[in-house]
Amino acid sequence: MELFGYAPDIWLPFVFAGLMGFSILLYVVLDGYDLGVGILTPLADDDAQKDMMVASIGPFWDANETWLVLAVGLLLVAFPAAHGLILTTLYLPVFILLVGLILRGVSFEFRVKARAKYKGLWNALFFTGSLMATLAQGFMLGLYVMGLDLTWGTVLFATLCALALTVGYAFIGATWLILKGEAELQVNAIRWAKNCIWGLVVGIGAISLASPLVSDRIWEKWFSLPSMLYLSPLPILSLAGLWLLWRSFHHLPGENDRWAWVPFVTALALFTLAFLGLAYSFYPYVVPEQLTIWEAASSPDALAIILIGAAVVMPTIFAYTILAYWIFRGKTKALRYY
Repeated sequence: MELFGYAPDIWLPFVFAGLMGFSILLYVVLDGYDLGVGILTPLADDDAQKDMMVASIGPFWDANETWLVLAVGLLLVAFPAAHGLILTTLYLPVFILLVGLILRGVSFEFRVKARAKYKGLWNALFFTGSLMATLAQGFMLGLYVMGLDLTWGTVLFATLCALALTVGYAFIGATWLILKGEAELQVNAIRWAKNCIWGLVVGIGAISLASPLVSDRIWEKWFSLPSMLYLSPLPILSLAGLWLLWRSFHHLPGENDRWAWVPFVTALALFTLAFLGLAYSFYPYVVPEQLTIWEAASSPDALAIILIGAAVVMPTIFAYTILAYWIFRGKTKALRYY
């Protein structure tokens, strides 16, 4: 069935690339903050503060990780050729990512239920799992930007991205705690956010500068006229967001907590702008400079069937995510199991 004059073998891969990109973006911004909270737990003043930090992500973390499962599932069924190439190259960091996510899930549950003498162990494992998952994601992102090419230079860049993403996730985690925390926890979160903002700047800057340098095609997309004019809102809005972030810190903690939402929402906007810039850079390639979305896509008949399932599953997950955030809105309460 044609859509706006385009044959299914043209528009179906494009639709699935959009769905996969949307899933990845939601995973990065949502699971990014709860990974960041996990990374920040060793900085808490005491166990009670750690409990409140974990409680702030308690109702959301499993829903947040669902978007990663969906994104990988879409990659597998819609772009199997790309799935095989990407996961073959990134096998080790993917393995580390999965181990980290398993550690987080297990320690999240056990730290609440374990006897007091073992709580420190599970707190350490919760931090370790969060750090492993974040470093693995940053490393994979760096290698992806470098075209999945394994050399000493690309590994060094991927390591820089891993470190920058770790600080960036810690930053967005701190802004979440500003929104959800109170009293000393909120004060600490403001300090952590101020200290971590450089990671966000370095990460976005490094990827933004590296992407055009590794590909003449990407350079042309960004630095030719009239593309530069069309794309100018992205860096302008990013700089405005950084200014708004820094300004908001001067109003925190404030009367009636009026500014508490600003750092988190602005951080989400900055991550979104960076993701849109990256997506524009690599489109139409799903594997940089190797496979386009049309070359990697499944047959139109298979995609049409998969689209029916995606039309049911994605709105369901999205509705569940919105419901969870609506029900557990407001400041964090103690996490208890009955």
